Amino acid sequence: MIERCLQFVEWSKDQLETPKSLNISYLFNPMSFLTAIMQNTARVSGQALDYMTIQTNVTVMKGPEDVVNPAPEGAYVHGYFLEGAAWEMGAQGQDGYLIEQKAKELHPRLPVVNAIAVPLDK
Repeated sequence: MIERCLQFVEWSKDQLETPKSLNISYLFNPMSFLTAIMQNTARVSGQALDYMTIQTNVTVMKGPEDVVNPAPEGAYVHGYFLEGAAWEMGAQGQDGYLIEQKAKELHPRLPVVNAIAVPLDK
């Protein structure tokens, strides 16, 4: 709860500017943040919100401390956990991938995710 409050304090310091990477699990209603990403993209592109969806791309950044700049499109989010699987970081220049769950690692963290809005037909 303390970390959740600290995130809101930090967010409000910079005149409510979206952080470089937001811990989505600290939000009271995470879907509202993802909907806001879709609304911003719909306004800029002139498309209807009803025909937009969220696409998530797992990045090579292991944690929020690795995020240097805000996302060029959408937003960087972290705070996702896996259950029954683990994430293997790819080699240099390669994407990561899901692997079988490692022993004694119940809920491994997913790296930073770039959430972007895309049209449903794509």
